[in-house]
Amino acid sequence: MIRKTALLALLAIAALGLSACSDNSHTRVTTGTYAGESGQNAPYLNVGPLIYEVQLSRELNPYDTEDAAYLTGLTPAQRKLNPGEEWFAVFLQVYNESSIAHPSAQNPTISDTQGNVYQPTVPGPTNEFVYRPGMLAPKERIPALDTVAANGPTQGALLLYKIKVVSLDNRPIEIKLVDPTNPSKTASAELDV
Repeated sequence: MIRKTALLALLAIAALGLSACSDNSHTRVTTGTYAGESGQNAPYLNVGPLIYEVQLSRELNPYDTEDAAYLTGLTPAQRKLNPGEEWFAVFLQVYNESSIAHPSAQNPTISDTQGNVYQPTVPGPTNEFVYRPGMLAPKERIPALDTVAANGPTQGALLLYKIKVVSLDNRPIEIKLVDPTNPSKTASAELDV
């Protein structure tokens, strides 16, 4: 009887351990630190009723084939980088798990530790990767499933920024998201560079 009880207790502990391992490692928070490629262990950021997840963030090289695709649709004026500037990309997923439609964040900014704040540069409609804010229907997501952005190497919608190269020395770089219907609801996360 004692062996049977001990065995059942061990099985219960093992089951709890396994359920913890198989549990989604993401936590729903309003602040966090990006950790890992493809968003592995990155926080799900709650911004009002929507959930945001950074998939990847990195510098872009306009002469690289993959990165050049992320820069399509820019006007000549948008494409011009000033001395000391470079392209920086954040790839984001957004989920509406509620039963009603909600607007997604309009203008996610990034900033460094010296107070430099960057607004996204939005390419034209020929860019199939770009994050385009709008109303998300119930159970809808950005990027939509079966799109170039969702099926691409980053699996996220592109936020494109012109940043000062010096900002890479002033890390961490942080993204800030604001609920368009209630500006008091925000979330932020440190980005991987």
